[in-house]
Amino acid sequence: MEIKKVLNNNVVVAEDEGAKEIVVMGRGLAFQKKVGDDVDETKIEKTFVMESHELSEKLSELLSEISAKHLRVADDIVQYAKEKLNAELSDNIYLTLTDHINFALSRYKQGINLKNALLWEIKRFYQPEYQVGLKALGIIQEEFGYLLDEDEAGFIALHIVNARQDGQQMTTTVTMTQIVQDILNIVTYHYGMVLDETSLNYTRFVTHLQYFAQRMLMEEVVDSGDDFLYEQVQIKYPDAFKCTQKIDAYLKNTHFASLTRDEQVYLTIHIYRVTERNSLS
Repeated sequence: MEIKKVLNNNVVVAEDEGAKEIVVMGRGLAFQKKVGDDVDETKIEKTFVMESHELSEKLSELLSEISAKHLRVADDIVQYAKEKLNAELSDNIYLTLTDHINFALSRYKQGINLKNALLWEIKRFYQPEYQVGLKALGIIQEEFGYLLDEDEAGFIALHIVNARQDGQQMTTTVTMTQIVQDILNIVTYHYGMVLDETSLNYTRFVTHLQYFAQRMLMEEVVDSGDDFLYEQVQIKYPDAFKCTQKIDAYLKNTHFASLTRDEQVYLTIHIYRVTERNSLS
C-alpha cells in the first residue's frame, strides 16, 4: 500500500493495489514517512475502507484535528453494535460517531450537559440500539476515564439507528421518532387508555409506524387502490378507523402528507389489535 496523505504519526490515507483509497491506523505507522512511501504493514492495527472518496476526505480532515484514539473507540463501539444487532452499518458512522465522541468529551470537560429531548422515545422504540449506547459509555469510560450520562447513550443510539438505515440524515431519524410518538399519543388519547408496551401487538404496531414514517419522509408511499378492504375496515372497525382519520389529519397539518387508502387499512387493523385487551395475536 502506498501512502497518499499523512494525517499524523499514527494515521495515513493509503491506496491499495486495486487503487482503492483506505484509512490506515497503527502506532508509529507514519513516523518519518512521506507521501509515496510504502505502508509498513507490520504496524497496521486498523484499516477503514470508505464507501466514497468524499467520505474518506471528511474522515481524513477530522483525524487531522483530533486524536486517532477517538476513531479507535468509535470502531470498538461499531464492532460491538454489528455483533449485538447482527446488522451491517454504513461506513458513514465512523465519521459521525468519531466526531460525536470528540464533541461529547469536550462538552463533558467544560461541564456542559446536553439533554437528549428524545431519550424517553429512544428507550422505547430503539431498545437494542440504546443498549449498545449504554455499552458505548463503558467503552468510552475505559478508554478516556470519563463516565458520560445516559443522554449520551441515547445520542449514540440514534447514530446507530441512522447507520442501520442506509445512511439517512440524522434529522430524518429524529423526525421519524417524533412522528411515531405523535401517532401513539393520538391513539392513547382517542381511546383514553394506556397501551400495553409489553404486548406483541404493540411491538408490531411500533415497527409498522417506524417503517411507515420512513417511507413517508422518503416519499416512497404507494397505493394499490384496493377499495374493497378500505370499505371493509370502516364497517368492521369503526372506532379504529375514526382514530386513523385523526392520524391522517395530524399528518396533513404537521407534515403536509396524507395516508393512502392502503395505509389507512393497515393502520386501522393495527390500532384495533393494539387496543383490544383480549386479543391473542
